[in-house]
Amino acid sequence: MRLREVVLESHSRAGRAFDLVVLGLIVCSVVTFLLETLPNLPDAARSIFGVSEVVITVLFTIEYCLRLAVAPKKRDYAFSFYGIVDLLAILPFYVASGIDLRALRAVRMLRLFAVLKLVRYNRAIIEFGKAIRLAKEQIIIFGFFAVIVLFISAAGIYYFENEAQPQHFQSIFHSLWWAISTLTTVGYGDVYPITAGGKIFTFVVLLCGLGIVAVPTGVFASALSRVAPAATPE
Repeated sequence: MRLREVVLESHSRAGRAFDLVVLGLIVCSVVTFLLETLPNLPDAARSIFGVSEVVITVLFTIEYCLRLAVAPKKRDYAFSFYGIVDLLAILPFYVASGIDLRALRAVRMLRLFAVLKLVRYNRAIIEFGKAIRLAKEQIIIFGFFAVIVLFISAAGIYYFENEAQPQHFQSIFHSLWWAISTLTTVGYGDVYPITAGGKIFTFVVLLCGLGIVAVPTGVFASALSRVAPAATPE
């Protein structure tokens, strides 16, 4: 029972510590994944990144097994959103499929908000502040999700276009400019895909970009409509 509380719950100190350690490993994994795509890395750095990837993957495997072992309904966890993402983040390492899905580990950072749910907000604020407070959790989660989509977009276009356009997509860092301009629907046109896979991927990213622009506006407008009646004097 104690192990289940630590692994699955974030209300205890041990549970929050467990989640934060996992999140730290995710951040380390994402950072090394970004750095590995930089051109002209020395062999020593690549060796260090390779060892760190083995260690992190083993720790993620232990974590996945723990979550599966303590889950009340193991089948439900295994086929849940997080369960599938957890598995896909480690599976290619063992099957040597040649498909690198480490970018999916960024999605696992959404677990952070299980910890942030413990935060309480002060109510004595003006109407505009109340609207921000009402929508704050949704906006923060959505903003965090937008950052994850930005990273996955940069990683995806890098793998589609790196060989065809190495001068524009030298690394994931270089691909971030394309991801930002595409997701915000600005589309400067200075960098664009030329491969069939890259064009299809760009279409998907553009659809995501429309949601990234529209959803926060709707969330905040809904919060304002909820605050307005409360602000009306009796």
